Formats: sequence, structure tokens, C-alpha cells
Amino acid sequence: MDEWVKDLAPQLRALTELAAQGGHMTGAASALGIPQSSMSRRIHALEETLHVPLLIRDGRTVRLTPSALSLAQLVRGPLHEIDMSIALITETADPNHGTVRFGFPLTMGSGAVPDLLAEFNLQYPGVRLQLKQSHGSVLIDDLRTGGLDLAITIPPPADLEHTILATQQINAVLPEDHPLASRACIELDELEGARFIANPASYNLRQLTESWCRRAGYEPNIGIEITEFATIRELISRGLGVALLPDTTRPVDGIVEVPLNGEDHTRKIALTSATATQTAVTQRLSDFILSRGIN
Repeated sequence: MDEWVKDLAPQLRALTELAAQGGHMTGAASALGIPQSSMSRRIHALEETLHVPLLIRDGRTVRLTPSALSLAQLVRGPLHEIDMSIALITETADPNHGTVRFGFPLTMGSGAVPDLLAEFNLQYPGVRLQLKQSHGSVLIDDLRTGGLDLAITIPPPADLEHTILATQQINAVLPEDHPLASRACIELDELEGARFIANPASYNLRQLTESWCRRAGYEPNIGIEITEFATIRELISRGLGVALLPDTTRPVDGIVEVPLNGEDHTRKIALTSATATQTAVTQRLSDFILSRGIN
């Protein structure tokens, strides 16, 4: 245990940060708040301790060996758990002060999430929020690597602690003058041949759109790709296409949202934690969100 505290813990932390920084020594050293020379010494010392090469020299940069990448992946979680356990002890006395690194999807930048954060800030002004709005897979990667403490994710990752916040109903969104706009509900195959506006291919809703359309018997014609739901609705209102989007509480003039018949066209929204153990201040935000929910 003495060897772990004195040597291996800082060396392994240096390795995980170097992996997170893509092999950039300067960036990793800066993130850890140490000189680059100390960073290099820690990695060298770890190589000597393990008798395993960890770095491949490539001109002025370095690349991590497969063994180094595997080790970084294996120890990242335990190191973060240690950080959380220490923070839990040191912050227990005052859960109303501290920092929470919180993420949420690009598509939830208006409405419920900003409303929740504003209410939380008014109730707990001593809590500092470091917010990250990004694509869902990036948020999940940040949770896994310790870059975030808590995040709203769609869909929930099976390998991380999470609680389902809501189930989103996905509707067909059409221009108000579309031939199907007056219908109470439609079959998805009735949109075959329509020009779809959708998120980029890596987004969960884009993948659902393609999967559901294929099951309806056709490949959707994706004419426009864009990240923001609000912009998609604006484009639809101008007659540029149709889309499959979640229910909205803030409708846009010029569009109609029509439920889809057939299979369950829904997706889950979850509140996901980086670790099973949360600091008191992170637990404060988590409890607040769970008590309010996402409408």
C-alpha cells in the first residue's frame, strides 16, 4: 500500500491523463498541474516498475503502446472511484458548496434542462456548475473517463449507473400544408419518398429514424443533416422536409406533429452517473433532477 500511495498512484494517473490527451505530454502535464519533465519521469518510472514499454517515440510526439492503452482503460475507473471517495468524505459536511461537472445533449439546450439548472442555481447558489453540452456518445465517453460527474444521456448506457427520467414519444413533424398534416396519426410507410431532415449519422435519433423506416420498407431520403431540433423544426416550417422528432412543449408556427401508428416509437432519457459513489454536492444535483424530472 505504501508503494501504491507513493509511486504507482501518481504514475498511473499520469498514464491515464496522457491517454486522454492522445499522447500529448504538454497537455497531460498541464491537466495534472505538473511540469512536463515530471510527467515524463512518471511514465518512465512506470515503465521500469512494470517492465513493459508504454510509449512509442514518433518524432516530437509520442504514441501509447497497446499495453499502455489497455492499462489506462483498466485503471481509469478505480482511480476515479478513489477521487470520488475522498471527495465524498471531504465534502460531506457541506453538500451545498462545491463543483459538479454536468453534461446534457445538444438537442436539450432549450426548455426543460435550462429551466432545471436555473431553478437549481437559485436554490443552491453555492454549487458551481461546469456544464458541457455535446453529442450523446461524447458525454458517455466523458462519464467513463471521469471528465463528467453526471449527465443526461439518450439512450442510457448499460455499463454505467443510471436512472430513467422519461420516455420520449417520437412523432412525424410535417409542414402544416403537407397532405398528411390533418391526420390524427399516420403509418411510417406513408412518408416513403419524402425528404427527411435529420441529425448526423452518429446520433441516436438518426439511427432510430433509419431503423424504423427500414422496417417500414424503405430507406429514408436524408436531404438535410443538422444537430439542433429547434432548427429542424424551423426548416420544416419553411417546407424543406419532414422529420421524426420528440414531442415538444414549445411548438413552432407552420408545422404539425402527428403521432405514428405501429410499433413503439419512443426512446429513454436517463440521468447517468460516472461512478456508483457520488460526492455530496453531485448527489445534491442528482437528487434535485430526479425529484423534478424531465417534462
